[in-house]
Amino acid sequence: MKRKSWIQKQGWIGYAFVLPNMLGILAFFILPALYSFAMMFTDYQFANPNWKFTGMDNINRLFGDDQFYASLKHTAIFLFSVPVSLGLAFLVALVLNRSVYLKGLLRGMFFLPYISSGVAVAFVWMLLFQPSQGPINEVLRFIGIVSPPGWFADTSSAMYAIDVIQIWFMLGYNMIIYLAALQEISTEQLEAARIDGAGSATITWRIVWPLVSPTTFMLLITGLIMTVKSFSLIQAITGGGPSGSTTILSLFVYKTAFSYYEMGYASTISWFLFAFILIITIIQWVGQKRWVHY
Repeated sequence: MKRKSWIQKQGWIGYAFVLPNMLGILAFFILPALYSFAMMFTDYQFANPNWKFTGMDNINRLFGDDQFYASLKHTAIFLFSVPVSLGLAFLVALVLNRSVYLKGLLRGMFFLPYISSGVAVAFVWMLLFQPSQGPINEVLRFIGIVSPPGWFADTSSAMYAIDVIQIWFMLGYNMIIYLAALQEISTEQLEAARIDGAGSATITWRIVWPLVSPTTFMLLITGLIMTVKSFSLIQAITGGGPSGSTTILSLFVYKTAFSYYEMGYASTISWFLFAFILIITIIQWVGQKRWVHY
């Protein structure tokens, strides 16, 4: 028999280091997920903690629930903030990657919102979007808009105001990641393109953008997942209102579970949310073969 190497003998050390983290994943992720999956087929409620098997009733209820479809629509509008934020972040990164006065300070200012408290950010924007005396509407009146939007007080504009905050909040993080990607691009490639007569727009679109496409792909996946799961921002600003106009799927799960105490139905919504995220990720993973250049 061959003698085991020292590395093979010491393999248990690696498992020992990984074990605490795996126990945490098992206790706080896998087991609760399995518990939630079982609860999906029951009518379990806090007020009536008896497990009664109901089969597909919760799933049938979900696809016949108008509030669910409204939450799905609001989630789709909220997801629109991700590509917009990425586009703006890429443009800002292009500018800050050049010789700009106070470049370091500007980078820090753009990144500061991302490391700020989400609740604090929410309250600041509530003051900015205040319909009657908020600075944003005052500026709109000054430039001639007589009846500016009601923002969070109006069902037709509340979700779009949330989008604006999310774009602003994620801009700094996306910009920093893009900056790191831009600094990895070889200057020889850019100089060769300039010598061949390519303009700035052509270089950006034909060379720079394809070279940072893996970064865009990573930010797109993580951004969409984080946005779908987002909760604290909307909860702090509107609580899902007015009249449910800013209730996205994650907030719908929370309200169903902890406001109406319908844990079985909330579990059904949460598993649909998981499937929704999974489908989005798969579509991106398949589609990236067409536009991501490694």
